[in-house]
Amino acid sequence: MIALGPIAVGVEGTSLTATDRERLMHPLVGIVILFSANYETPGQLIRLCREIHALRDPPLLIAVDHEGGRVQRFRDGFTRLPPMRRLGDLWDCDVLLACRVAASLGYLMGAELRAHGVDMTFAPVLDVDHGRSTVIGDRALHSDPRIVSMLAAHLTHGLLIAGVANCGKHFPGHGWAEADSHTALPVDSRGPSEIIKNDAAPYLWLGPMLAGVMPAHVVYTQIDRRPAGFSRVWIEKVLRGELRFTGAVFSDDLLMAGAGAAGSVAERAGSALEAGCDFALVCNDTAAMDQVLDAVRWTRTAEFDARLARLQPRGQASTMMQLAADDLYRSALHDIAEVV
Repeated sequence: MIALGPIAVGVEGTSLTATDRERLMHPLVGIVILFSANYETPGQLIRLCREIHALRDPPLLIAVDHEGGRVQRFRDGFTRLPPMRRLGDLWDCDVLLACRVAASLGYLMGAELRAHGVDMTFAPVLDVDHGRSTVIGDRALHSDPRIVSMLAAHLTHGLLIAGVANCGKHFPGHGWAEADSHTALPVDSRGPSEIIKNDAAPYLWLGPMLAGVMPAHVVYTQIDRRPAGFSRVWIEKVLRGELRFTGAVFSDDLLMAGAGAAGSVAERAGSALEAGCDFALVCNDTAAMDQVLDAVRWTRTAEFDARLARLQPRGQASTMMQLAADDLYRSALHDIAEVV
């Protein structure tokens, strides 16, 4: 059996090149991340995922950022998913209906991804909306962490019904920091008690419902000078210690500007893994991927294997034709009409 490693990488286009294939056979690669540039049509996506899965045994996991609203990588041929804020708005009018719709939305999201060969999604967003961060904005479910947690619980339950693993983000919270970590290094100057009891609370309350967590490229100046994704204080002491999280930890994309303070891309990957991340994400730069794969040194552990097992897809995936004839899928489509 080929060891599945801690580096998550992208591929160049809509089908695999010879260079892609060689890179994906590297034992340090464990996950492939797809983006809009890797998508043309539903049939093309199915073929690409089959190509990737066929390369190794056990197959590489295929993941995507597929939240809804502004962050939905695959659109044509997929149900257009609303911004998650719509669920929060519905909660303010009808709590129980919002819970049902959240579960249906999670199921619909997961079932359509699996029908095309994708194994997991980097969702839900657990950031609390403080009305400050434009990069989060309507990606946030609500301004109340209790409501964020309840709606996220139903979203993750829907994903679980579809057999798709989740990843809550951006720990401990990106909703207060105004800068966009794609282009700058955001700073949050609040004290640890406020952040942990408010923004990070969903990670405690959701507990075993979360298969993965992604830390923010944000510096919380009163806690650590390093961004959370490079901080053993945040990952080991707070997330795994105080909040008792037992799943996989994914760095955010190490090519984002918010990660720049950690040095070269290879140094960023090493720092993220040393801080407690299980996976280091290097998404859209082939030279950077190769630098990381050449430089990282890693020892596989039983804890890593257990966390990886929780990310595996569950059950048999349906085709889109089978979903179209399925009562659960049709009911989910009807439910999300409440929030589109």
